[in-house]
Amino acid sequence: MNLSLEKATVEGNTDPERLIDAVKATGYGVKFIDPREKDATESLSLKTEQKINTARQKIVFAWGLTIPAMIWMLVEMVFGFAWPTEDIFHFGMIIISSVVLFLPGKETMKSAWLSSIHRNPNMDVLIAMGSLAALSTGVLGFYFHLHSFAGIAGMIMAFHLTGRFIEARARGRSSEAIRKLMSLEAKQAMVADGSGVETKTDVRDLKIGQTMIVRAGEKIPTDGLVVNGSSAVDESMVTGESLPVNKSQGDEVIGGTISTDGTLKVEVTRVGKETFLSQVIKMVETAQNTKVPIQVFSDKIVSVFVPIILVFAVLTFSVWLVFPNTMKFTAEIFSPWIPWLNLSLSPTGLALFSGIAVLVIACPCALGLATPTALMVGSGLGAENGILIRDGGAIQRMKEVSTIMFDKTGTLTEGRPEVIKTKLTDKYSEDELLQFAASVEQESTHPLACAIVRFAEKKNIVLTSAQGVKVVPGKGVRASVGGREIKVGNSGFVSADNKEKANRTSVYISVDNTVSGVIEFEDREKKDSATAIKKLKQRGIHCVMLTGDRSEIAETFAESFGIAEVHAEVLPGEKAGIISRYQDRGEIVAMVGDGINDAPALTQADVGIALGTGTDIAMESGDIVLVKGDLAGVVRAAVLAEATFKKIKQNLFWAFIYNVVAIPLAFLGLLHPVIAEGAMALSSINVMWNSNRLRKTHLS
Repeated sequence: MNLSLEKATVEGNTDPERLIDAVKATGYGVKFIDPREKDATESLSLKTEQKINTARQKIVFAWGLTIPAMIWMLVEMVFGFAWPTEDIFHFGMIIISSVVLFLPGKETMKSAWLSSIHRNPNMDVLIAMGSLAALSTGVLGFYFHLHSFAGIAGMIMAFHLTGRFIEARARGRSSEAIRKLMSLEAKQAMVADGSGVETKTDVRDLKIGQTMIVRAGEKIPTDGLVVNGSSAVDESMVTGESLPVNKSQGDEVIGGTISTDGTLKVEVTRVGKETFLSQVIKMVETAQNTKVPIQVFSDKIVSVFVPIILVFAVLTFSVWLVFPNTMKFTAEIFSPWIPWLNLSLSPTGLALFSGIAVLVIACPCALGLATPTALMVGSGLGAENGILIRDGGAIQRMKEVSTIMFDKTGTLTEGRPEVIKTKLTDKYSEDELLQFAASVEQESTHPLACAIVRFAEKKNIVLTSAQGVKVVPGKGVRASVGGREIKVGNSGFVSADNKEKANRTSVYISVDNTVSGVIEFEDREKKDSATAIKKLKQRGIHCVMLTGDRSEIAETFAESFGIAEVHAEVLPGEKAGIISRYQDRGEIVAMVGDGINDAPALTQADVGIALGTGTDIAMESGDIVLVKGDLAGVVRAAVLAEATFKKIKQNLFWAFIYNVVAIPLAFLGLLHPVIAEGAMALSSINVMWNSNRLRKTHLS
């Protein structure tokens, strides 16, 4: 359930119609959005615009009646007489306020009624009871000697509707990031058939394998692989990359990005809900629907807030009625500074005045919005900068992180090692050994395996099929090639006597249990790794490197990165154990890895940060996914988490302070009910405004 998004996700086999009926019975409006519908996201955006327009119409209608009533009341107050007669004046106030309450305020009154009969009173109950109490004084005033507050009933509702309108607009700004992402989606695509004939088609009808033609200045309709042409592609709105990225044959492209200066032929690889943009939107919405730990406390308060205020309003009325002189004496102290304080009213009038103020001043809404609105803006800001937050709770945990552990290959380095040297130790030639090794590794996606295969292909070596391939994680792979038993892996795996200390990553090859060669690799450091590590250390975060490489290689890399602590020769399954030991010492640990080989470690860490590659961002193990795959994203994520959590704390502070200060003032009779309602609306608006200020944060 997310109050800010006004959206709930329900898992189960319950019939949607039964769910809709159950929600309507509690007083809430509801619409079922089937995620399988092609226009589901568009309809949600349209619903937001419709809600803002409806709220605008309501306040125009409400104030159109209330402002003349206010002028009428001022004439009565200034000149001391009710025009044309006192009875007509009071009757007019009752009619005007009734129209405002039950026409533009109809949904508020209905929500209050339904939530009351279901014993789950919401904030609308406070507004409705305060308005009706004020209205009832006008009716009772015809029969008893009672001051009429009927005129302020309409004002209370008008202020309430104004607050709702401003909130709706603020919500729209808060979810702007999602709308921007949705607006990137192209509507049509130019598709070429086998004979080269081009046909314009709806993007929703695209199928995997089709070829799209994308010309300069056009959006790339969906995710794909460039099969011909080259162009600089603007990915700024998707990845946060400010400069266009050159794309040519063999490169992946993202749907919604723009080809700036060339024509591309792109083969469709993903459609519908599987595209990069759809995954991003889903991640952002998922993050916004989760709750951070600090929200649990405020939710507990909100759940009992309305019943407590109802009891307190009755208590206020009773105290003023039973001890009018004592309460008047207290109020008189402040009377020189409070122009609306009218202590000449009867005890019943003062009791009603104060009780109504207590009802309408209390604002559980501000408490309920404090966390989700900040989380909504923060996750949206992250998405615009290539930081996808899968779990909203990661915001709070990331802010508390004391240690960050980094995998080396593909995280601190480019993750695309190249063969730079081969050593022969037996009777086989270099080409023969490369044929054995590449044939065994040709189906693997491991970076070193891919490097061996690329090197063999560059030398035009023909690969043969490998039989009985068996992978030993963290060690190597064995198979049979041409009747020979081949092992490719580390020295321990192939039983090599590794006496020399190499400063490069090496893979050993054994043929029929005899070590026959060594392949050495070099992997370049990512250009921003050292800078990112330096900035994290400046923030007081301890940086550690975890790697399966030998100690001498790992320490050489770590020194260049500025990392003092290294755990080398660690198997993938052992990384989680190392993280656990740090956690046992009280450390809050984040793990940065590729999201695949490091899945257990990412899961064990308090915050798992997965580096995205190309269009593949669907890492299930990462709490945070960095689209660009650069370590500067880790720094940006830390800044974002700190800024977002700061806003959450500010929102909760002001929401609590508002209620702590305002409710006692209303109890003492120092707040006019209309001013109280205006202040209540402003408290929620303040939360929304403060959250939206987060968009000005510079993550760099």
